[in-house]
Amino acid sequence: MAEAIELKAHTRGRTGTGGARAVRREGRIPGIIYGGSDKPLNISLETKEVSKQISTGHFQSTVYMLDMDGTKIRAIPRGVQVDPIRDFPIHVDFLRLAKNASVDVDVPVHFLNEAASPGLKRGGVLNVVRHEITLRCPADNIPDSIKVDLAGTEIGDSVHISAVKLPEGAVPTITDRDFTIFTIAGRGADEAEAEETTEEEEEEGEAEEPKE
Repeated sequence: MAEAIELKAHTRGRTGTGGARAVRREGRIPGIIYGGSDKPLNISLETKEVSKQISTGHFQSTVYMLDMDGTKIRAIPRGVQVDPIRDFPIHVDFLRLAKNASVDVDVPVHFLNEAASPGLKRGGVLNVVRHEITLRCPADNIPDSIKVDLAGTEIGDSVHISAVKLPEGAVPTITDRDFTIFTIAGRGADEAEAEETTEEEEEEGEAEEPKE
């Protein structure tokens, strides 16, 4: 079970636009914790620490332990508002996590063994249909990535979610179809040869001197 990352948080008494601005002037980001049987809780967090976590690229698929002056709340980020001009976070939403909770998260797809793909070796192109897959998985076992093996794939191959090994306890949220993860696209050998022949003929024609 992955250990939750601890983040210091503070109770935020004043709400609204004015309260949020006051929090930001103090070097903090306003936020809210919602979900479960408890009432929503207005909080603030250190801007530097939140920005550091966002830069990992896994912020919204990471479970955090929010330390509220000794009271700890287990939660996962569910939304980040960003300043449209200066591109820094200005508000964060967290979802409380009950014991044995499951969550929906977007997990990146990582492709392995490209060098072992005969189709790619022959000039094929990896056409990625899904760079991320939304999974429903235990909050204590959120995968960093989904690994897809390209070894043995040929031009024209199409691989679907049913052929991909998912982490234990994880299932795709799309259940009504066997959706495509990637295909190997490329030109046929005859087309490539025809292009090469045409180029050679054009070069030979340019090299010949016109007859008088």
